[in-house]
Amino acid sequence: MGNRTWERDAVSAELRRRLDDGLAEARLTKTQLAARTNLGRTTVQEAFSPKAPVPSPGTITALATALGLPVADLLELRRAAVGETSVPGAVSDALGKPIRDWNAHDLEVHPAGPGTDHSREPVLSGYVPRAHDRMLADAVSAAMDGRSQMVVLVGASSTGKTRACWEAVQPLATMGWRLWHPFNPTRAEAAHDALAHVGPRTAVWLNEAQHYLGDPTQGERIAAALHALLTTPERGPVLVLGTLWPEYARRYTVAPAPGPSDPHSRVRELLAGRLVVVPDSFDEKALRDAFALAKAGDSLIADALTRARRSGKMAQDLAGAPQLLDRYRTASPAAKAVLEAAMDARRLGVGLHLQQKFLTDAAIDYLSDDDYDAIQYIVDWEQQALAELAEPVHGKHAPLRPAGPRPKRHPPGRQPPDPEGPEAGPKFRLADYLEHHGRVHRNRMCPPASLWNAAHTHLTHLDDLQKMSEAAIARHRLQWAHHLRRRAVHFGLQVRSPGGGKDSCPGEPATPVAADPRYESGMELARSGDMAGAEELFRQAADDGHARSLGALAFLGEDDGRPEAAESLARRAAEVGDPKFLRLLVERREETGDRAHAEALARGLAEAGHPGTLWLMVERRERAGEAENADTLVRQLADAGYVNAPRLLEERRKESGEQARKQARWRSREQPDEASPDEPDETGNDENIAERDSPAGAAAVPVRGGEQRPDAVSEAPTSDGPDRKALEEAPPVSPYSLAMAQVRAGDVAGAEARLRQAVEVGDDEADVDTKALHALAVLRERAGDYRVAEALARRAAEAGRPRVLRDIAVVRARAGDVVGAEPLFRQAAASGHPNALRELARWRDEAGDREGAEELSRQVPEVIGAPDGPRALARWRERTGDRSGAASLYREAADAGDDNALMDLAALRENEGDGGEAAALYREAADLGNVEALRVLIWRTEEKGSRRDVEALYREAADAGLAWHFGRRLDARWPHGLDPDGTPSESWK
Repeated sequence: MGNRTWERDAVSAELRRRLDDGLAEARLTKTQLAARTNLGRTTVQEAFSPKAPVPSPGTITALATALGLPVADLLELRRAAVGETSVPGAVSDALGKPIRDWNAHDLEVHPAGPGTDHSREPVLSGYVPRAHDRMLADAVSAAMDGRSQMVVLVGASSTGKTRACWEAVQPLATMGWRLWHPFNPTRAEAAHDALAHVGPRTAVWLNEAQHYLGDPTQGERIAAALHALLTTPERGPVLVLGTLWPEYARRYTVAPAPGPSDPHSRVRELLAGRLVVVPDSFDEKALRDAFALAKAGDSLIADALTRARRSGKMAQDLAGAPQLLDRYRTASPAAKAVLEAAMDARRLGVGLHLQQKFLTDAAIDYLSDDDYDAIQYIVDWEQQALAELAEPVHGKHAPLRPAGPRPKRHPPGRQPPDPEGPEAGPKFRLADYLEHHGRVHRNRMCPPASLWNAAHTHLTHLDDLQKMSEAAIARHRLQWAHHLRRRAVHFGLQVRSPGGGKDSCPGEPATPVAADPRYESGMELARSGDMAGAEELFRQAADDGHARSLGALAFLGEDDGRPEAAESLARRAAEVGDPKFLRLLVERREETGDRAHAEALARGLAEAGHPGTLWLMVERRERAGEAENADTLVRQLADAGYVNAPRLLEERRKESGEQARKQARWRSREQPDEASPDEPDETGNDENIAERDSPAGAAAVPVRGGEQRPDAVSEAPTSDGPDRKALEEAPPVSPYSLAMAQVRAGDVAGAEARLRQAVEVGDDEADVDTKALHALAVLRERAGDYRVAEALARRAAEAGRPRVLRDIAVVRARAGDVVGAEPLFRQAAASGHPNALRELARWRDEAGDREGAEELSRQVPEVIGAPDGPRALARWRERTGDRSGAASLYREAADAGDDNALMDLAALRENEGDGGEAAALYREAADLGNVEALRVLIWRTEEKGSRRDVEALYREAADAGLAWHFGRRLDARWPHGLDPDGTPSESWK
């Protein structure tokens, strides 16, 4: 009722605006108009007044006639303004119905997704206006001003043409316009028979206009009727909206060859100047707007962006998704089996282009026994299934379309073997939406044996085989994992290792192989006890320069009592870029007390370009007080080319001595040590306002030529640290540290003065001491100087420390001013400290604004991209004893996709003694893929002693690809793995 009242008010305002415009154009006063119309002056005055009732039909007719305005148009506005739904005679026969009574899908707007559980009606996504929408809006505005218009949108299928027309007519709906969609008995017949009866303020809907304008018998007549409608002022205003595919637009608008035949002459004249092109893809601005809609909670847009943001074909994705899903659900048994095999292959890691024979062989076990028996009598069932899946739906999508990789181009004389292997035959690509659907809805299913067998039989791409073998391991299908890995080894030997071989360019550097299936297979054999077989595979990969295989051989030699061979292999690994194995041998030598040998190995590493281990030894010797040994090692670094090593050691010693003197000085003055922890900040969190300074002597590993190079050893320095000259010139204690000491001593005024000094040093904002800014802002906030505190906090945030805004917000909130603190919390979140919104929600809750707290918690996902805002507030409420409020928010967070909220809710129910609901919640979380929930279910079931149920849960974990999380227990239960159907495998090793 409220919406209808608002609409009538809008129409009434439009009616009076038309009258005002007409009066201005006629250059008449209202007194002159009253004399011309023979209406009373009061009647005329009220007709123009928004506070007076809507004028009568007679008044409108008289005024419109005197002002030269379309009478029928103004009478229609008047009827809409007073809410009349029918008028004797004319309106009862009017074509179409009010726009507000139409459903978008009845006008052939493609739905973007299925209906919800509450409404089975398909839904539309949010709308992103583009350039063609502005041209549509101009036409609508002109129609609202009384000038008839026609626009035909031209674009490929499912590019958003019909949706754009639907969005364009929405302003007309509030003005009481009607919409007529000629459709029955055929589109052309309906338009031809009734166009002459279209009344004013009607939108004529010609979606897929080729059915009207291209009709061989009626098309030219329809074009002539539309031309007459648009150019007869007393019939207007009207708005004609149409859509066309580009091929039809070209056919109708290109002038024919000379001759008597011109089948589309009237259509060509009608369309001239009325065509607007709709691009195939979203431009950068439209994509940004789409991201904004997704961030604001439009799940359909967000989902489409995961697939279409690179191509920009958002409209096609949104339009095609529901049809693709329908095609999958209604596919023939054979086609559906092929499609599910493709879904599973993609989610397990097989590449985009799926070989035909692989798909059809993989599909066999997806068929029921009856369906399998049925296809035995169909000679070409594979071709029929693939042809069915290649038929396009809206947007030129097809569930499974023929495709193939582009040919690779190489310079002459350099033609390396194809790493994809000798796969032959047609290839197909699964529609992106169905791939996504499979990943979501089939993620807990283990594919049947036919898929694994087809992978082993037909796949030759090295990466495909590795991914499939990893997927088999993740599902505890150990036998298939073994065979797939062995096949990967076979094809891996046929592919040239990167960075070597006859096809390399002269001078091209060698590159260590990042992954090698022989290494993975060797590790599997080693785990099973076949050390000889493992060593052979490691050696094959090592011969091609695979660093990890060299390292594995090194440790096999070390364990077999062959230290010289181990060191030689580890040196080779370091030479191809992976020094960690040699570093590990150095550690072993150090641990066993063989320091001389360890130092020799470390010296070799330095000579090979990895000085970090030797520098680490220098630091260890220095800390242990072995200055002479440290000097010896530093000289070795210098001999290896790291000439700045002695200077850095000397600086380290100077800094250590200075630090010791400072500590002694502070102890003598009974002041806390500078490195001691400062008082916690106002939030009570772990991070303090005054953080510890980094050790002054954090020197980098010296390398050849005086440069600095980070090293991979965790204990070794990895950066230059502070500039040495600046360090020498700096005061012995930083102003920030001295100020914090003054705060602890109670001298807040002195501390502020020192902090201001630290903040104001230098003109370059990058040189500002942000910790000093932080502390000074908090101190000013505590003192009630809010204006200065906020200015300092914003300055700190701009310098990369947004936490300051949050900290002064906490101080203000604790002082009772939650309202004043809110803008600061929000600024902190916007500046890069998103947790501030969570804290603000808790402060609102504590202040009694429960509704505001909940609303704010729902905004958290929009800022930090994770649905944990309601859950964070729920935990707060649970801690404060509000279990009912916490439970409600946990459920809300779970419904928004946060499965961890289900875990929290389950724990809450357990604490309340409701074990039954807790178990159901754990089950719900496990179904969503929460590993911890599955662990809890297994533990609970084991407590009950239900062996069969425990086994079913472990099998569920394996089927879902979670074997990594339950590896030891699965190995103990099924040492030979599982078959694809879930039965335990027999011994096969």
